[in-house]
Amino acid sequence: MTAPLTLRQHAEEEASHLPALLARAEKLAGTVLLGEHGRRRAGLGDDFWQYRPLMPGDNYRSIDWRRSARGDAQFVKDREWQIAQSVLMWVDQAASMRFTSDEKRLPSKADHARLISLATVVLLIRAGERVGLTGWSLPPRGGSQQILRLAESFSTDATDDYSAPEARGMLPHARAIFVSDFLGDIAPIEAALTKAADRGVRGVLLQILDPSEEAFPFEGRTIFQSVGGGTRHETLKAGDLRGRYLERLAERKDRLDSLCRLTGWQYECHHTDKTAQSALLWVWRAMDGAHG
Repeated sequence: MTAPLTLRQHAEEEASHLPALLARAEKLAGTVLLGEHGRRRAGLGDDFWQYRPLMPGDNYRSIDWRRSARGDAQFVKDREWQIAQSVLMWVDQAASMRFTSDEKRLPSKADHARLISLATVVLLIRAGERVGLTGWSLPPRGGSQQILRLAESFSTDATDDYSAPEARGMLPHARAIFVSDFLGDIAPIEAALTKAADRGVRGVLLQILDPSEEAFPFEGRTIFQSVGGGTRHETLKAGDLRGRYLERLAERKDRLDSLCRLTGWQYECHHTDKTAQSALLWVWRAMDGAHG
């Protein structure tokens, strides 16, 4: 009976975090105006968007004769695009994301990733989009229940030190959001973005790092150990490693940025000592660029 009881206790502990996470995400989402989203573009729908001059290829039945009567030009009434698109999420749950260099002052990378991602989900679903996970575990849907399902999914910890985006189940011409520290093997990351691009999927890649991972403020005898315990390295001269570490980190960030530009995605690096709101605003605006 020990194992089932332990499992149930763990499940209840995990579930207890959901209301707090959802409340924080709702509050964060409330700081972003829905009007900033690029969803207001021409297409099928009932709501008026704009008048524009008649262009070659337009159907003459779409001409608004009342507006056209005001001058010599003929105008078409565009209506707001109202077909909900699918947005696929991948939020890294690996052990490396649970790192923070200052537990009292800084959130973990996982906390920032989950908060920003769930706030994005709230905004997308409120805007009429369908949101789900990459892979086949949670297909894109709308509604408040889907927000709860995604909140639960985001709050689950994995045991591996690092993980890579799930490349399966990429819906053609959908959009995607990948959130991670992207410090593991880069080959699966490249494969996922390449496969996404091949299926016409565009999106944003948000890298989240702790400030110490950028500054490498270590000197003297230091023991480096991964959060998951899979890697351990001890050195007497940590300062001697700074140059090589910073060079490799810069190479990784440049590679991610180049990969995104090559596949039509957008890349941003966010640090946990910055506000979650700044990252959310970037993601929200960057999603406009994922429509093309």
